[in-house]
Amino acid sequence: MAVFPWHSRHRNYKAEFASCRLEAVPLEFGDYHPLKPITVTESKTKKVSRKGSTSSTSSSSSSSVVDPLSSVLDGTDPLSMFAATADPAATAAATDSSRKKREREDNSIVGSDFEPWASKRGEILARYTTTEKLSINLFMGSEKGKAGTATSAMSEKVRTRLEELDDFEEGSQKELLNLTQQDYVNRIEELNQSLKDAWASDQKVKALKIVIQCSKLLSDTSVIQFYPSKFVLITDILDTFGKLVYERIFSMCVDNRSVLPDHFSPENVNDTAKETCLNWFFKIASIRELIPRFYVEASILKCNKFLSKTGISECLPRLTCMIRGIGDPLVSVYARAYLCRVGMEVAPHLKESLNKNFFDFLLTFKQIHGDTVQNQLVVQGVELPSYLPLYSPAMDWIFQCISYHAPETLLTEMMERCKKLGNNALLLNSVMSAFRAEFIATRSMDFIGMIKECDESGFPKHLLFRSLGLNLALADPPEGDRLQILNEAWKVITKLKNPQDYVNCAEVWVEYTCKHFTKREVSTVLADVIKHMTPDRAFEDSYPQLQSIIKKVIAHFHDFSVLFSVEKFLPFLDMFQKESVRVEVCKCIMEVFIKHQQEPTKDPVILNALLHVCKTMHDSVNALTLEDEKRMLAYLINGFIKMVSFGRDFEQQLSFYVEARSMFCNLEPVLVQLIHSVNRLAMETRKVMKGNHSRKTAAFVRACVAYCFITIPSLVGIFARLNLYLHSGQVALANQCLSQADAFFKAAISLIPEVPKMINIDGKMRPSESFLLEFLCNFFSTLLIVPDHPEHGVLSLVRELLGVIQDYTWEDNSDDKVRIYTCVLHLLSAMSQETYLYHVDKVDSNDSLYGGDSKFLAENNKLCETVMAQILEHLKTLAKDEALKRQSSLGLSFFNTILAHGDLRNNRLNQLSVNLWHLAQRHGCADTRTMVKTLEYIKKRSRQPDMGHLTELALRLPLQTRT
Repeated sequence: MAVFPWHSRHRNYKAEFASCRLEAVPLEFGDYHPLKPITVTESKTKKVSRKGSTSSTSSSSSSSVVDPLSSVLDGTDPLSMFAATADPAATAAATDSSRKKREREDNSIVGSDFEPWASKRGEILARYTTTEKLSINLFMGSEKGKAGTATSAMSEKVRTRLEELDDFEEGSQKELLNLTQQDYVNRIEELNQSLKDAWASDQKVKALKIVIQCSKLLSDTSVIQFYPSKFVLITDILDTFGKLVYERIFSMCVDNRSVLPDHFSPENVNDTAKETCLNWFFKIASIRELIPRFYVEASILKCNKFLSKTGISECLPRLTCMIRGIGDPLVSVYARAYLCRVGMEVAPHLKESLNKNFFDFLLTFKQIHGDTVQNQLVVQGVELPSYLPLYSPAMDWIFQCISYHAPETLLTEMMERCKKLGNNALLLNSVMSAFRAEFIATRSMDFIGMIKECDESGFPKHLLFRSLGLNLALADPPEGDRLQILNEAWKVITKLKNPQDYVNCAEVWVEYTCKHFTKREVSTVLADVIKHMTPDRAFEDSYPQLQSIIKKVIAHFHDFSVLFSVEKFLPFLDMFQKESVRVEVCKCIMEVFIKHQQEPTKDPVILNALLHVCKTMHDSVNALTLEDEKRMLAYLINGFIKMVSFGRDFEQQLSFYVEARSMFCNLEPVLVQLIHSVNRLAMETRKVMKGNHSRKTAAFVRACVAYCFITIPSLVGIFARLNLYLHSGQVALANQCLSQADAFFKAAISLIPEVPKMINIDGKMRPSESFLLEFLCNFFSTLLIVPDHPEHGVLSLVRELLGVIQDYTWEDNSDDKVRIYTCVLHLLSAMSQETYLYHVDKVDSNDSLYGGDSKFLAENNKLCETVMAQILEHLKTLAKDEALKRQSSLGLSFFNTILAHGDLRNNRLNQLSVNLWHLAQRHGCADTRTMVKTLEYIKKRSRQPDMGHLTELALRLPLQTRT
């Protein structure tokens, strides 16, 4: 292709802006509101074929079609509309299901505020462990008379199964000895699975045998420290058995004609299901030993619903009385806990049985200190302070069940009964653990009096004060008692010699101190913690508790000037000497600062302290640090940097940024933030000092520019450097630092050859050309207003940039280079105008420097011709079958560039545009709709003043017809 000369068309930007403005239409505001539904008239045209005619149309219009966006306001969203048009049967079923669910929720007394047993299970298993050897006694009956034996009558079948149970109890005994705790747990889990397998294979008697033998294990207290965990494991098996039996009987009530409702009555249950249910209760009643008979019957307590309406209410008192026959107080209290658990699940409204269990327990409470128990403890070598906490899970659960939605009078009565018992520390602890926090808080001084009277030898007082502190963290005591409560509690806590006991209590009472007292009291408490935890480096074993203390302190002191004025706060931080823990604590502090610091600060106390905190986080970064962790640390440090402001003391602000750069040089996002902050500082200085061009101001701005120029090369990300060079150059230009701006732009140009073909974006490798294209387009927009250097010739930066683009190695099948050249044409066309589209205040761009000089325009046109030649050469290389679509697209794009920026009164440029139009349609690759719209646009523009030459051009641009 021949070389075509370029002639840019003259642009009157003001007139173009005026022509693009929307037409102002008078509006009567009385009938208008922006949120008012819009009425749209929709015309529908329907073709009707008729004999003897080509086509006919019938139209209908709807006069009130609501704006689709307004449907959000009236609730008719698409999902609601979809639900409304759904299958009516399915909708009815869903409605019925929702109604039943609501009824169940409304009728249930136990709500979400009742902590379920499942949430306590893991804590018990983790707390009550042992290193002693355990044993399991398995009573294995002979295999005569299996469950599958055929009999002629139901009575014979029942008799056979009862004989099997007798055989089971009188059969051989197998004992597994010397089991570790994990072996024991594994064996119990195997028995649980065996229960399920036996049930699935219709061996119901074998399943019952497994449950009975497991229940018997609850009478064994040979390894007493493990008993609470054993209780949890065995009752899991009982729960499984109870569920299987209930589901089995429930399934027998379902036939082809009816389905048992959720809230059924015994009248809805058929005779077969009732007989089966009775059969199970008869089997269980034949168990000779008390403990397995009690537990197995309690596990199927819910099945009484199939027999009578009063079955559960009659069974609960009987089972409560059965527990009186259990002599070991530890075994009996866990039996009561299990009965309370199943009672709360099946009949939470039957409070009388719960209360009866509690009062029965009080009557036997003195057994704990009797000779039998004391002798047992001596045999096992267990001290009383280690024995009493074994009762806590059971007692806490019983108290929780009783106190749930209980009236104040009942709670007061229970507390008074506990008062009357001697050595009542264990009871007192369970009361404070289970009763409502508000109840405890209002009677704080009463409880402190009871704690003082407790015997220290049985149950340590510091545990009682810890339980009291937990309640006071949730509810406030009377204002007049608050200081006395703290003094009484801390007298006991500060005397503790064991660091672990001390810190467990202090952790709880720190929150109470922070809620109700000033920084002086908080500092005193922190000083006491330091005093107790520093000797022998005891803090190394208590990092979780110390972290909890820090979190509670910063949760209540959102004013960091007050927080850091707490004398012992920073010394407290020094106890976190393990790096990973120290960093986590620093992260917590910074998260609270970012969340709650509302105003920028320049408080030196805050700045020095948080710089130290951020430095700690930064110094933890190494080669093994994960990228997510680096991002989190950078986010926290950047949040701090953004909140630092010295007002109009710009020099102090810059000094802070210089110090921050030296401290956080290993986190690139922080350096990027600092560069942006310094650029904003330079612009703010220019804004504030407007009209005051003192040497001091200019020197300060140059110092900001120098800061950025020095810092950018230390960044790793190639596009971070490119964009910051451009941004910093723009800031320098806005501050009339022309030589510094040139330096930034030249640095960016020299960096372009280093752009790799692939870059890492969020852990994935992506082609870089699209990012480079975006950067160059932004760069071109800036170059329009950059004045030429007097010593470097006309358009020196543009020429330098074009040379780099030419030498860059582009992908073989990429058209980005041509797209960039097209953008260059836009830039050069804008540069040839008498007045540029935009300017920088107090910076003379080339339109002012050259004033439309012919030599400048000639140089500009030569560059345009060079770029055009590159574009046309590339189009020529695309004349291959596999590249014809790309050629068509680029040809149309180049045509549009000439149409927008070229002077089409020039014959040769006019002819080039016609050639490009034909090229775009030559092989049928052009989009017909686009071509039609383009031609319509040309015709519309031809009707504008001084655009008559486009009329002739439109006549020379035919549309390709497809056959």
